[in-house]
Amino acid sequence: SPAQKLVFNRVNGKRPPLLLQQISAPEECYTLAHEENVRFVYEAWQQVEQQLDGSQSEESACGPVQYVEKTPNPGLKNFVPIDLEEWWAQQFLAKIENCS
Repeated sequence: SPAQKLVFNRVNGKRPPLLLQQISAPEECYTLAHEENVRFVYEAWQQVEQQLDGSQSEESACGPVQYVEKTPNPGLKNFVPIDLEEWWAQQFLAKIENCS
């Protein structure tokens, strides 16, 4: 049988004022420092990827090195990495379905 939904009855049929503020979520504001940090990390990662691609084709000893496990752990033989974007999408859709 499907899980029962919890139902909370409102006092006098009114919502508390705090709940109304939470529903109308304020727009996210990014500070200049936040944008600068994001840009720095993005550009640094782009450099690492370019150097990694270049070092693989040239087989040079300089630059970043990609770690590859030489003897894989037998306990992880059937490990399948999770696709976080897909997982979040499924969670989002499940919440929508549960609300309707």
